[in-house]
Amino acid sequence: MTTGPEDRKAPVRIDTSRPHPARVYDWWLGGKDNYPVDEELARKILAVDGTVLRGARGNRRFMQRAVRAAAEAGIRQFLDIGTGIPTEPNLHQIAQRVAPEARVVYADNDPIVLRHAEALLRGTPEGSTEYVHADVRDLPTLLERAADSLDLDRPVALSLVALTHYLDDGAYDLVREYVARLAPGSWLILSQVTPDLSPEAIENAANHFRRSGTPFFPRSLTEFARFFEGLELLGPGLIPVSGWRPEPEDVAAQAEGIVPVYAGVARKA
Repeated sequence: MTTGPEDRKAPVRIDTSRPHPARVYDWWLGGKDNYPVDEELARKILAVDGTVLRGARGNRRFMQRAVRAAAEAGIRQFLDIGTGIPTEPNLHQIAQRVAPEARVVYADNDPIVLRHAEALLRGTPEGSTEYVHADVRDLPTLLERAADSLDLDRPVALSLVALTHYLDDGAYDLVREYVARLAPGSWLILSQVTPDLSPEAIENAANHFRRSGTPFFPRSLTEFARFFEGLELLGPGLIPVSGWRPEPEDVAAQAEGIVPVYAGVARKA
């Protein structure tokens, strides 16, 4: 079942001895829900890769554009895994702005996100917005709980934005299995750090992540494309994140330089 009000208010155990990707990302976005250990790692990575702040913002903007595109195409169910700490506009706000009846399920394994679930769940009266506290690798549990709110026999937009670079090569089978469980007409929304565009900086950043105990797996364009095998890629295909159906703000961001993150959206036939 999805996380209920009592669960969301229950004490949560937060490990502040090790950085967590969601909290590092929060620091890059200018948030305050992070700890000194997260800030330390975020600053170390920023020192070797000056694109990370633009990359974090670019990922958020890509999510917004892709979700809007899905909603405008008629998708009314959204599953966002690796939600991260709430940063407005959140996915449900984008989807329900287009379709107030849209149903959204967020999922993350960070206890801080659980603490903020109440903020995530303020959607429209017509729709549904729920939170599942689960790890992406625990597919059976996550989908079982998501199915309390989503009808998995109908199309779902699966958002895995800035998540797969924290997963090893088992990520290909994992994403494939998630897509296999979704109905025809479902969408896959995905972004991934790549070494292609800034190899030295990304290798240095990856080393900082790994030394902190966080696995990190940048992927080339060829490797990124494997996530979309058997799916119908939507235009403009696989492209640096700010170039996917850019709006004026994204065009301006591209003028500052391309960030080493690929993005893509595909439909299941």
